[in-house]
Amino acid sequence: MKIGMIAPYDYSHPGGVINHASYLAHHLHLLGHDVKIIAPMRKKGTRYFEEDVTSVGRPLPIPYGGTTARIALSPWLPYQVKRVLDRESFDIIHLHEPFIPMLCLSSLIESHTVNVGTFHACHDRSFGYWVGQPILRSLGKKLHGKIAVSQPALNYIQHYLPAEYRIIPNGVDAQNYKPEGPVRKEFCDGKLNILFVGRLEERKGVADLIHACSLVKEDFPDFRLIIVGPGLQRRYQYELLAKRLLPDQVVFTRFVPFDELPQFYRTADIFCAPANGGESFGIVLLEAMASGKPVVATNIPGYASVMTDGREGLLAKARDRRSIADALLTLIHDKPKRQKMAENGLVTAEKYSWVNVSRQVEEYYKSLIK
Repeated sequence: MKIGMIAPYDYSHPGGVINHASYLAHHLHLLGHDVKIIAPMRKKGTRYFEEDVTSVGRPLPIPYGGTTARIALSPWLPYQVKRVLDRESFDIIHLHEPFIPMLCLSSLIESHTVNVGTFHACHDRSFGYWVGQPILRSLGKKLHGKIAVSQPALNYIQHYLPAEYRIIPNGVDAQNYKPEGPVRKEFCDGKLNILFVGRLEERKGVADLIHACSLVKEDFPDFRLIIVGPGLQRRYQYELLAKRLLPDQVVFTRFVPFDELPQFYRTADIFCAPANGGESFGIVLLEAMASGKPVVATNIPGYASVMTDGREGLLAKARDRRSIADALLTLIHDKPKRQKMAENGLVTAEKYSWVNVSRQVEEYYKSLIK
């Protein structure tokens, strides 16, 4: 099959949707399909594998839903999209977040082939979806297949666009994220390492984690908090907070290349994801599990759909710093529990390998074409 993979966000800025699209394209290519990714791109030439990428539009940072969406906005975009689609003649067009302006919407409008949409998001509500329901339901008829990455994501989009959906989850690169391999030797000094990976923004709960670790320090001071991720709030908010509450115990990394990230997971003793909402899934949780690490995460629907409290790790109350601290301390003081949870996590992560996920998507494509 010739597949067009439409990703609405800046392809040179790693994130959940971009990671999903690049991995899926890579594994569909390994299955013998011709895949081309179409996305806006600030840094030309960005590649995560050897994927074929066509850059359409220049991304602009737009605040949305507690995060920053880097999407392309231009009156010329529909024309550019039409030229690409007419030239390529795809058998399948796969749109990630199909109603995000303007790239995905333009692609859906201009497409004359089989269209599949994957819905990644999960929020309490969406004013844009609520206002635009008549338009969404009209355009939704052009989607021959609809995928949600989790039950929370399905519940969210189903509220605005009732239809039949297939749940096909995000995947994890089990070949890249694994217990064996290089570590960050500068952090292997006997201190216990707590790791956070993600964008530095309010909904990811970074401030809650720093406050929680200040409570952990009262009982167990011999630890290090490693924070990996980009964000405009890092320098003037989180670094100042860490300097005040945890001087000399927090490390903010430089930009971590894609191929170096597994080293940070392997170096950790505990992985912590303290997001307070807006997560439909838990890719970073799976990456930690695949790396053989126990997880402390907040008990939000997206995370609870991936892990079970007491099995792969512990679920704490969102926005509750004491609850997060108590979960961390429980694992800090119980190494056998950490080891058992790490073993359970490896089993769970294997179910979400990209090899398995890409085959599910391939079978879905075939059923739609038939």
